[in-house]
Amino acid sequence: MKKELFLITFLAIFISSYSGYTQEAGSSLNKSAVRSLIKRILPSHSHFFDVAFIPQENGKDVFQIETKNGQILLSGPNGVSVASALNYYLKNFAGCDIGWNGTNLNLPPKLPLPKEKIHKQTPYTYRYNLNYCTFNYTMSWWDWDRWEWEIDWMALNGINMPLALTGQNSIWDRVYKSLGFTDKDLAGFFSGPAYFNWFWMGNLDGWGGPLPQSFMEMHEALQKRILSRERELGMTPVLPAFTGHVPPSFKDRYPQAKLKKTSWQGFPDVYILDPDDPMFLAIGKKFIGEEIKTFGTDHLYSADTFNENTPPTNDSTYLNDISRKVYQSMAEADSKATWIMQGWMFSYSAKFWQPTQIKALLNGIPNDRMIILDLYSESKPVWNRTEAYYGKPWIWCMLHNFGGNISMYGRMNNVANDPANALHDPKSGNLVGIGLTPEAIEQNPVMYELMLEHVWRDKPIDLATWLPDYSSRRYGKRNQNAIKAWEVLRNTVYNGAITSGGPESIITGRPTFNKTTRWTNTKKAYHPKDLLPAWNLLITASPDLKNSDGFQYDLVDLTRQVLVNYADTLQQRFAKAYKAKDVANFKKYSNEFLMVIDDVDKLLSSRKDFLLGRWLNAARKWGTSAEEKRLYEMNARNQITLWGDENSVLNDYACKQWAGLLHDFYKPRWKQFFEYVIPLMENDKEVNLKVFESKIKSWEWSWVQKTNSYNDMPSGDPVGFSKQMYRKYEKLIKQADKD
Repeated sequence: MKKELFLITFLAIFISSYSGYTQEAGSSLNKSAVRSLIKRILPSHSHFFDVAFIPQENGKDVFQIETKNGQILLSGPNGVSVASALNYYLKNFAGCDIGWNGTNLNLPPKLPLPKEKIHKQTPYTYRYNLNYCTFNYTMSWWDWDRWEWEIDWMALNGINMPLALTGQNSIWDRVYKSLGFTDKDLAGFFSGPAYFNWFWMGNLDGWGGPLPQSFMEMHEALQKRILSRERELGMTPVLPAFTGHVPPSFKDRYPQAKLKKTSWQGFPDVYILDPDDPMFLAIGKKFIGEEIKTFGTDHLYSADTFNENTPPTNDSTYLNDISRKVYQSMAEADSKATWIMQGWMFSYSAKFWQPTQIKALLNGIPNDRMIILDLYSESKPVWNRTEAYYGKPWIWCMLHNFGGNISMYGRMNNVANDPANALHDPKSGNLVGIGLTPEAIEQNPVMYELMLEHVWRDKPIDLATWLPDYSSRRYGKRNQNAIKAWEVLRNTVYNGAITSGGPESIITGRPTFNKTTRWTNTKKAYHPKDLLPAWNLLITASPDLKNSDGFQYDLVDLTRQVLVNYADTLQQRFAKAYKAKDVANFKKYSNEFLMVIDDVDKLLSSRKDFLLGRWLNAARKWGTSAEEKRLYEMNARNQITLWGDENSVLNDYACKQWAGLLHDFYKPRWKQFFEYVIPLMENDKEVNLKVFESKIKSWEWSWVQKTNSYNDMPSGDPVGFSKQMYRKYEKLIKQADKD
């Protein structure tokens, strides 16, 4: 009854979202949708704005801002353009900033009116957003309220091509049941909610499941609301296509089918139907047909045939044939289908994907029916070694984050300059857009705002001008100490090396004497002491900026980064003491290391952005029974720790520096390590890390199964805690650098 009532209410809200539609003849501007967005963003100031339609110019979006009849008139060809005009006004006329980790909308009672007309045109047809991984590392537990905010944020920032993967399990379920598969056949097929991405891409079966039917139904309803809102604002969402992943029982039901087994990161083999098999086309067509029937379409489909898996042969004829048939399965159901392909495999498996192989794969598709996402352009671009994808349209993308790890990091100079430089490079071929493709979001907001600055410009960004303006609107006022701090940050944490995301702290790695583990790379492109002046400057600025949401986040994040860097130093000190058989110093530095973890946990508890409880409680809310709530919580705990089972090779890949996780997972793990090592040192015996690892894996797995609750609301004063940490650690860290 509870589930049925929820679905009825959900449907009623969904239907009501279509009311009030107003659109000028010949335009794609839904005025009602844009006015509703303005009211959501500025509930007490929306009456200052009016909206109007103007056409695209040369096939590209434009916007205008002007004063008319005492109001601020925002004009554009669609909702995204008009929302972008609103964002431009808020930034440049009202000194405001809207972001994941802090928003400044401190507006005067009466808004300033523009004295001259502002006119902007984007050089990019497409502005893409999201990565398959984002849907799990960040979005696994999002409800409509969170999605609504994100869609508004996308529109404000000019994004018109969002990846839209939510709810597709219902499509898979209906397609395979139409082929005769039963619930029992599919029980070990669908993954749990925290692992959909890797299920969709054919990397794993069943992990974190079985998936309740209720979750499929609620996510299907959620996807309909997401798509409705994105489309009414003028976005063209990208839906998934079939790439061959079939249930394990497929081999029994269709013994003559051409199947290949693939393995990924130690998970059991999954079965992939060869595109050369006649059933591939039939299932692919059925998949797209059911998807269009359920969700509609904008004719854009995402498919990645070899995600982190190597093809069975490098034969160019085979590769060409494969891509042709994958596309045919889309086109059979939708004659206007365009294939959106992530170019990740060309970077991830660069040794395999040589020019001959890349050409073969791409040449099977007409140029006007495929767009390539150059997924990692800011660090490892592929376009410049493939003759710009041999004529295919492509999009310059910033990947930036891996696994949702928390680290101040970015390649700021590259992001400020490279998109515009590529746009004007005669060798860039058919560059049609820019995009964001992070594995996770809600961190390092400066990098995403910097990247999105390119949407409405075609020239490199002067950071010497842009950064002071950014900090001023983010904090709500211009503060010279804050401006100087950002210059330090620009030349340290945001002058990052080419790595898989930012440097991690050894705190979140499985205990070791080494500086790094498989997934915990602590190597920094800057010297930690060089970050201290920025810390000092933000502390100095805090009396003036302490009430700013964005400032509070940045100060806490910087304080966190300084402290975990110091923890890395302490870890190497106790490692050195171990080698020297110096028990006294081993105890001293290990205790100081644990103290830092406690202090970072206390610090992070003051900001909503860093709370384990938000992640776990959001997971539990999706459950319609106690059993479902436990399953979703296990998914949430598992993904950020072991990732898989006790022997997972991905342990700590998606680690998070979050309050609660530091205190209850990382600290006890290290504490057990010290309790194991110290008696051995005292008795002059060797430490066997394999013995410890075997023991700690069992403890980690038991933590994954727990159900104790965590606070999902911040507590304490973020600025006060940051000052407290500064007083406690600043001299210690300086002294450590001298020793």
